[in-house]
Amino acid sequence: MFRHSVCRWCFDAFPLETLCEKAAEIGLHGIDLLHPHEALIAKSFGLECPITAAPEHESGLGCIERAFNDSEHHDTLEEIYRELIPAAAEAGIPQVIVFSGNRCVGSPEEEIHQCAAGLERLLPLAEEHDITLVMELLNSKVDHPGYACDHTDWGVALCNKLESPRFKLLYDIYHMQVMEGDVIATIRANHQHISHYHTAGVPGRHEIDDSQELHYPAIVRAIAETGFSGFLTQEFIPTASDPFASLADAVRRCSPQ
Repeated sequence: MFRHSVCRWCFDAFPLETLCEKAAEIGLHGIDLLHPHEALIAKSFGLECPITAAPEHESGLGCIERAFNDSEHHDTLEEIYRELIPAAAEAGIPQVIVFSGNRCVGSPEEEIHQCAAGLERLLPLAEEHDITLVMELLNSKVDHPGYACDHTDWGVALCNKLESPRFKLLYDIYHMQVMEGDVIATIRANHQHISHYHTAGVPGRHEIDDSQELHYPAIVRAIAETGFSGFLTQEFIPTASDPFASLADAVRRCSPQ
């Protein structure tokens, strides 16, 4: 059965130690999107960090908007990830997040080609350190205009081009509902390429409750039926007076019965 986590940035009004304490009390297993040095704090509370935050670099490369689909970035990105991948491994983080970047070079096929060329340079290092590089699927309709990897088919095409067990997708349920819908059928058809899931309510990216259009109990049952054993991570922006009660409720709704 898969495990539960929460994204750090959604609860950044609280010190990391407070989030870790509350997450452990709720019964979560991890905190997503931490830097390697932060993962050690989570570990002290008995929590894992399933996947890194985006790298912090003076160039600004490696962020959502400026990443692997531009060959002019590849040399600097290689330097960034040659430092981040071993650091993640040392901190016990099994997955390192990557992004496509915003569209800049023409056709989707060319964008995919450029991403593959940049990522191929890192796959041997990822293999050496037992790390999986994971590209997040994000919507370009509302939250990230221009983002290249904005459809599941785009990400799957990149997986097929790389043909490496060291490269997978982060299927963000919120983003893909906004962008393309058909969530359960898409997961069933492509689960072999997915190593991580994020959640949030649609519309609005807020609590998972009865006010939003996705029925998460059915979605998580479909994920469980694929044999998934990784992390399903809450990435909603809380609006309730008690955000940790919202987090506990989301985990309950996302626990297969």
